[in-house]
Amino acid sequence: MATRRKAKSRIEPGLASKILGTVPYNKAFYFFTGIGQYTGELAASLADFCQRIEKIDVMSVDFHFKRRDFEKWVSETIGDVDLANEINKIRKSIQGEELRVKIHQIVEKRLTELKKMLATEETYMKRI
Repeated sequence: MATRRKAKSRIEPGLASKILGTVPYNKAFYFFTGIGQYTGELAASLADFCQRIEKIDVMSVDFHFKRRDFEKWVSETIGDVDLANEINKIRKSIQGEELRVKIHQIVEKRLTELKKMLATEETYMKRI
Protein backbone atom coordinates (compact mmCIF):
# COMPACT_ATOMS: atom_id res chain seq x y z
CA MET A 1 0.00 0.00 0.00
CA ALA A 2 1.47 3.34 -1.04
CA THR A 3 1.64 6.07 1.55
CA ARG A 4 0.56 9.56 0.69
CA ARG A 5 2.76 12.48 1.55
CA LYS A 6 0.98 15.47 2.89
CA ALA A 7 1.35 18.35 0.47
CA LYS A 8 2.74 21.48 2.08
CA SER A 9 0.79 24.58 1.33
CA ARG A 10 2.79 27.30 -0.36
CA ILE A 11 2.51 30.60 1.42
CA GLU A 12 2.97 33.81 -0.50
CA PRO A 13 5.87 35.97 0.76
CA GLY A 14 3.46 38.76 1.71
CA LEU A 15 1.47 36.42 3.94
CA ALA A 16 4.62 34.93 5.47
CA SER A 17 5.79 38.45 6.26
CA LYS A 18 2.42 39.30 7.85
CA ILE A 19 2.48 36.10 9.93
CA LEU A 20 5.96 36.97 11.20
CA GLY A 21 4.99 40.57 11.90
CA THR A 22 3.86 42.30 15.07
CA VAL A 23 0.22 42.99 15.90
CA PRO A 24 -1.07 46.00 17.87
CA TYR A 25 -1.27 45.48 21.63
CA ASN A 26 -5.07 45.35 21.50
CA LYS A 27 -4.71 42.25 19.29
CA ALA A 28 -1.87 40.65 21.28
CA PHE A 29 -2.30 37.30 23.03
CA TYR A 30 -2.81 37.89 26.76
CA PHE A 31 -1.95 34.91 28.95
CA PHE A 32 -4.32 34.00 31.77
CA THR A 33 -4.35 31.07 34.19
CA GLY A 34 -8.12 31.31 34.60
CA ILE A 35 -11.00 33.70 34.05
CA GLY A 36 -9.88 37.12 35.30
CA GLN A 37 -6.42 35.81 36.29
CA TYR A 38 -4.01 37.67 34.00
CA THR A 39 -0.39 36.56 34.26
CA GLY A 40 1.04 39.92 33.21
CA GLU A 41 2.46 38.32 30.03
CA LEU A 42 1.45 38.98 26.44
CA ALA A 43 2.67 38.15 22.95
CA ALA A 44 2.43 40.65 20.09
CA SER A 45 4.00 38.36 17.48
CA LEU A 46 4.43 34.69 16.74
CA ALA A 47 8.06 34.94 17.87
CA ASP A 48 6.93 36.51 21.18
CA PHE A 49 4.37 33.76 21.56
CA CYS A 50 7.03 31.10 21.02
CA GLN A 51 9.24 32.63 23.71
CA ARG A 52 6.40 33.13 26.20
CA ILE A 53 4.91 29.66 25.79
CA GLU A 54 8.27 28.21 26.82
CA LYS A 55 8.23 29.94 30.23
CA ILE A 56 4.61 30.75 31.07
CA ASP A 57 2.93 28.94 33.96
CA VAL A 58 1.64 25.56 32.69
CA MET A 59 -1.74 26.42 34.20
CA SER A 60 -1.97 29.12 31.53
CA VAL A 61 -1.05 26.68 28.78
CA ASP A 62 -3.73 24.22 29.93
CA PHE A 63 -6.34 26.96 30.37
CA HIS A 64 -5.91 28.41 26.90
CA PHE A 65 -5.48 25.08 25.13
CA LYS A 66 -8.78 23.72 26.47
CA ARG A 67 -10.54 26.86 25.22
CA ARG A 68 -8.77 26.67 21.82
CA ASP A 69 -7.50 30.22 22.39
CA PHE A 70 -4.08 29.53 20.86
CA GLU A 71 -5.39 28.25 17.55
CA LYS A 72 -8.03 31.01 17.35
CA TRP A 73 -5.41 33.74 17.89
CA VAL A 74 -2.95 32.17 15.46
CA SER A 75 -5.62 31.77 12.78
CA GLU A 76 -7.70 34.92 13.20
CA THR A 77 -5.12 37.46 14.39
CA ILE A 78 -1.78 36.22 13.08
CA GLY A 79 -3.32 34.77 9.91
CA ASP A 80 -1.65 31.35 9.90
CA VAL A 81 -4.41 28.79 9.36
CA ASP A 82 -1.89 25.97 8.77
CA LEU A 83 -0.25 26.53 12.15
CA ALA A 84 -3.65 26.75 13.84
CA ASN A 85 -4.55 23.38 12.30
CA GLU A 86 -1.30 21.85 13.60
CA ILE A 87 -2.08 23.09 17.12
CA ASN A 88 -5.59 21.68 16.79
CA LYS A 89 -4.15 18.23 15.99
CA ILE A 90 -2.53 17.95 19.42
CA ARG A 91 -4.28 15.27 21.41
CA LYS A 92 -6.68 16.75 23.92
CA SER A 93 -5.42 14.35 26.62
CA ILE A 94 -1.98 16.02 26.71
CA GLN A 95 -1.53 18.67 29.38
CA GLY A 96 1.00 20.40 31.58
CA GLU A 97 4.67 20.36 30.64
CA GLU A 98 4.16 17.84 27.84
CA LEU A 99 1.58 20.15 26.23
CA ARG A 100 3.83 23.19 26.61
CA VAL A 101 6.74 21.39 24.93
CA LYS A 102 4.54 20.17 22.07
CA ILE A 103 3.09 23.62 21.34
CA HIS A 104 6.53 25.21 21.56
CA GLN A 105 7.99 22.66 19.12
CA ILE A 106 5.19 23.20 16.60
CA VAL A 107 5.42 26.99 16.75
CA GLU A 108 9.22 27.03 16.65
CA LYS A 109 9.23 24.74 13.61
CA ARG A 110 6.73 26.99 11.85
CA LEU A 111 8.76 30.12 12.62
CA THR A 112 11.85 28.46 11.13
CA GLU A 113 9.93 27.44 7.98
CA LEU A 114 8.53 30.94 7.47
CA LYS A 115 11.89 32.65 8.04
CA LYS A 116 13.58 30.31 5.54
CA MET A 117 10.82 30.93 3.05
CA LEU A 118 11.27 34.70 3.31
CA ALA A 119 15.06 34.46 3.13
CA THR A 120 14.81 32.32 -0.02
CA GLU A 121 12.37 34.78 -1.57
CA GLU A 122 14.61 37.75 -0.73
CA THR A 123 17.62 36.01 -2.28
CA TYR A 124 15.60 35.25 -5.41
CA MET A 125 14.35 38.84 -5.71
CA LYS A 126 17.90 40.20 -5.44
CA ARG A 127 18.95 38.09 -8.43
CA ILE A 128 16.32 39.43 -10.81
